[in-house]
Amino acid sequence: MKHKFVFALLFVSAGVYAAPPTLEPLLNSIAERLEIADQVALSKWDSHKPVEDKKREQEVIASVTAQAPSYKLDPAAAEQFFAAQIEANKLVQYTHLSDWQFQGKAPDEPRPDLIKQIRPQLDELQKRLLQQLADFIPHRADPQCPQWLATAVHEPLNDPLRQLAMIRATAELCIYIG
Repeated sequence: MKHKFVFALLFVSAGVYAAPPTLEPLLNSIAERLEIADQVALSKWDSHKPVEDKKREQEVIASVTAQAPSYKLDPAAAEQFFAAQIEANKLVQYTHLSDWQFQGKAPDEPRPDLIKQIRPQLDELQKRLLQQLADFIPHRADPQCPQWLATAVHEPLNDPLRQLAMIRATAELCIYIG
């Protein structure tokens, strides 16, 4: 189940300007967070807990909105971004759980502890994502932004679930001005 996606945004084609260097690390961290969703799904499978965890989601959103100003981010922008990350992660979890129900079993892989191992990993990644989002903010309104994202999430992925999850996770990164 281990996937490692690294986004290399070194493209320049007719009418498309190269993506800013701040986008690649942001996409890689988003992909890393989606990889952790695999571990969360295994934990949920073993514990028979539902994917939906409103309390935890509210804690994450409250944390990012509180931290946003220290990264020079608008709290609403941080909330919107992390809500998308949560939704993308749930998409991965629901898909895995459905697949495992169909197969009658989950993969035989080591199971990290949700509370002691996975959540601290997510909390640490949250700080990096906030900084990377802040670094990318000046480019959100660039007219090429939607093209950068579309190219990045469609080209390197041969896994439809990862592609769909990345599309969901990045859906609100660009600001449409029109």
